[in-house]
Amino acid sequence: MNKYFSGIGRIEYRPDAGPEDTLVFRHYNAGETVHGRTMEDWLRFSVCYFNTFRYLGDDEYGERVHQRSWEDASRSLDNYKRRIMAAFEFIHKLGVRFYSVSDRDLAPEGNTWEETTKYLDEMVAVAADLQKQTGVRPLYFGADLFTHPRYMNGAAANPDAHVFAYACAQVKRSLEAAKRLGAENFVFFHPRDGYQSLLQRQVFRDMSHLAQLYRMAAQYKDKIGYKGQLLIQPKPADPRRHQYDSDAAATMHLLRHFGLDKQYKLYIKPAFSRLMGRPYHHDVYMAAAFNMLGSVDASDSYPEFHSTSDICAYDVRDATYVMKCILEQSGMQHGGLTLGGRVRRESVEPRDIFIGHILAIDTFAKALRNAARMISDGCFARHIQQRYASYKTGFGERVEKGSVGLEECEEYVRKSGEPSTRSGRMEHVDNMFNYYIFPPTQK
Repeated sequence: MNKYFSGIGRIEYRPDAGPEDTLVFRHYNAGETVHGRTMEDWLRFSVCYFNTFRYLGDDEYGERVHQRSWEDASRSLDNYKRRIMAAFEFIHKLGVRFYSVSDRDLAPEGNTWEETTKYLDEMVAVAADLQKQTGVRPLYFGADLFTHPRYMNGAAANPDAHVFAYACAQVKRSLEAAKRLGAENFVFFHPRDGYQSLLQRQVFRDMSHLAQLYRMAAQYKDKIGYKGQLLIQPKPADPRRHQYDSDAAATMHLLRHFGLDKQYKLYIKPAFSRLMGRPYHHDVYMAAAFNMLGSVDASDSYPEFHSTSDICAYDVRDATYVMKCILEQSGMQHGGLTLGGRVRRESVEPRDIFIGHILAIDTFAKALRNAARMISDGCFARHIQQRYASYKTGFGERVEKGSVGLEECEEYVRKSGEPSTRSGRMEHVDNMFNYYIFPPTQK
């Protein structure tokens, strides 16, 4: 595996590397034990096939600028085979154990359903052979239910039953591929399942159809004996439509309403939270609070402007919030961190792909160490305990147990009077957080 990245070897861990040594890990040491487990086990990094190998530097303002030796931008099987060979060389040299991929990433659409299925079967066989050679396998597999024009009005929530049937058939084949490739998870991502105008959509009907697809997928998963975890990635509203699974809370409500919350967990992309005007880590914490956090996308959004575009993660502060949450829920059983960033349009050299992924990996490795120290020191746990101390005994304890009524609340107020004003101490918490992000210099 030295054809497409011949000038680059296996990426090494070198904690003493200088600022210009950007083709080494300064923080990620796969075998290092942190908080009782190895870094590799906590982080479980996965290369996002779509953003790493299908994005060619094109955008709404310009054409392709990334010229890759393996890529001719055609839909031929030969091109897809070269692409996957380059991907496995990259993954092998980067030194991670997983990749994340969809059916249309692996194989092109054919002119008929039969031809499309044939292409997918052939490319799954190629991927299975490469996996056997390298020991790499999918962290997740998914079905692309948004790229093709047939899905312009949605997939499972499309008003046309024919399109709904096509989406379901595509999911069936993708679940079979996921089983064959040993994918740890199966991800649903529905950026087009939503409404542009409530005058032309029946919202509950749409959501019922979406839930029906989720139910059929869970049933078929059990029927074929696929052991992977089913995940849904919430997608926030964009200028074109409002998605039915727009954030963690909305998706969890949909799953619980239709009785599917035991079969599914969430695949959270923290960068999406910013599009909704919330902190980067908001949906990670929301999902974890309900034991629904299944996996996380480790990417950032452009700092220069409001955008859904993915770039390689670089913000250690944001990553530390996420890793603290993951450690506090004892990790993600089947999930991990998908390296969902892409290099910028101006980054045209193949080595830029490595450097971008190294940046993201080191960002979350450093965040892991930060979060482990926070938890071990117990400062934040003590702060939370102090804030909720009134619920430990007496009236507060009865509230926690659900054994008080409105009459008892009024009686308590009559006896106790006006509550005292207590500081939220947010400045204190921010200062503590900074201590772990920027630890004092060791003498």
